[in-house]
This record gives sequence, structure tokens and C-alpha cells, in this order.
Amino acid sequence: MFYQWMTKMGLAVLLFSFGANATYAQINVFACEPEWAALTRQLGGTAVKVFSATTNQQDPHHIQARPSLIAKVRRADLLVCTGADLEIGWLPLLLRKSGNGNILAGTPGHFMASDYVELLEKRAVLDRAMGDIHAAGNPHIHFDPQRIQLIANVLTQRLIKIDPANKTLYRQNGQDFSQQWQQAIKGWHRAAKALRGTKIVVGHNNWVYLEQWLGLVKVATLEPKPGIPPTSRHLGKVLAQLKQNPAAMILISSAQNDKSARWLEKRTAIPRIELAFGPAKNKTLEQWFGQIVAQLVKSGS
Repeated sequence: MFYQWMTKMGLAVLLFSFGANATYAQINVFACEPEWAALTRQLGGTAVKVFSATTNQQDPHHIQARPSLIAKVRRADLLVCTGADLEIGWLPLLLRKSGNGNILAGTPGHFMASDYVELLEKRAVLDRAMGDIHAAGNPHIHFDPQRIQLIANVLTQRLIKIDPANKTLYRQNGQDFSQQWQQAIKGWHRAAKALRGTKIVVGHNNWVYLEQWLGLVKVATLEPKPGIPPTSRHLGKVLAQLKQNPAAMILISSAQNDKSARWLEKRTAIPRIELAFGPAKNKTLEQWFGQIVAQLVKSGS
């Protein structure tokens, strides 16, 4: 009798364990950029295991399709990337080499954030002589918190579709994120109110959404064309232009070479501000945006 009782208890524990694992088994998420990795972690919580292919110190245009990345893509249940051809140089190769049909375009496991927001700088004509431009529009949408909210709403629903067993968790996390995010946006607007109309120089044309959101005014770009390194002749033109129309700061990203920005800072005394191009590992989107706003406010005061 005792043996039978122990056998039944063992079977019950085993069945309970299987049931728990079925409910809380994590889905594998491959994020192309750290901003989408951070967002997915907040929305997915304990139900997701997220890997980011890049860090905020890397230019997402130029990533090698390494075997380690192919292995990660092969095991992914959900792919979360920017799209708008930002990853055109490496993501198609990863998808082809992985053989993972669950995350190909047209499947629930394929999520491109740019598909769900309006993009700025859409090109009616695409000419490579114009430099490294994107026909669909500027892909750096993560610098606008309102667009991030729209993407979060859709991504929450996508997680539910991929993993309906955890729909209650995803819905609650989505509601919590939205409430906290909107409150944070109000605080950032108050803090950055004085920045509206501030003139800036940019290293690369990747701040258009930040400029629109905060009312910054771009007066010069260090690159003569998108993706083309600045020449001494072009920098000389920028220097002459700034003497006539001064700027308050030079914005560059953490993923960008700062040599030209330092050159210009030395000759104009315009402060060079390096902004993280995405959240650092284990940092939230709110922490990252808060840091950006704080840097800009401090420099503009």
C-alpha cells in the first residue's frame, strides 16, 4: 500500500511538473537590435528568452552573419527586428542559412517594427549616388517614444499569437508597460521643453525621429552623404557654415567614429555629445531614454 501510494504521488508530481513547464516554457526570441530586445523582455517577462544580435556600440547596418548568429536564428520562435532594409546586409543571409521556416516573412514569427509605424524621409526616387539611403524611409524609429508605444501594442499581440498559453502575462505586461511609458514621456517632455528650437550638428542622419520629437533643428551634417565618411573639404564647408549659423551641440552615436566630431568641437567649442544608440545590456528602454534626455538637457542649458 505504501509503495502504491508513493508511486501515485511520484506520478502526480511528474504530471504537475510537465504541466508547469508547458505553461511557463520560454519562447526563444531573436532580436536584431538591443532596443527590440529590451522591449520584448519587458513585454514577455519570464515567458521569453531574448537574444540580441547587436549591442548599442555596433552599427546595425554592418553586421557579419556569423555561424553563432545562424545557430541562434535556427532556434528562434520569434524574430523581432527594425526592418525598412536596416538589416538588409546580413539578416536575409541568416534566415536563408538557418532553414527556420517559422520566422520567415509572412509567418507570425516574423516581426518587423517598421511595418507598424509611419516612417520619415520616404524616397520617391532611389539613387545610389545619394549615398546609403533607405527607400522605405529612415529606419531609426526607436528614437521616438510614441512610435515605440505603437510597436509595443502590436508586439504584445504577436507574443500572444505565438504563445497563447501565456496570454494573461503578456496582456498584463503590455498594460503595465504602456502606463509606465506614457508617464515617462510626460516627464521627458517637461524636462526637455527648453530644447525646442535648439540647433544641432549631426554626425550621421540617424536622429530625425529624435529631432522631430524634441523639436531640435539640424543645421549641418558631418557626412557629405549618408554613409559617406566626411572629407576635409566638406568639414571645411561645415565649419564656415557654423560661423554664420552657430549650433549648440554636435550629436554622434556610440556606434559612430567620433574623429570628425572631435575635429569640429576643437575648432568651434561646440560640445560633442555622444548618445547611446540603444539601451545597454540589461537596461530598460525607460532608463536609456531618460539618459538621452538628461544628456541633451544638460548640454543645452
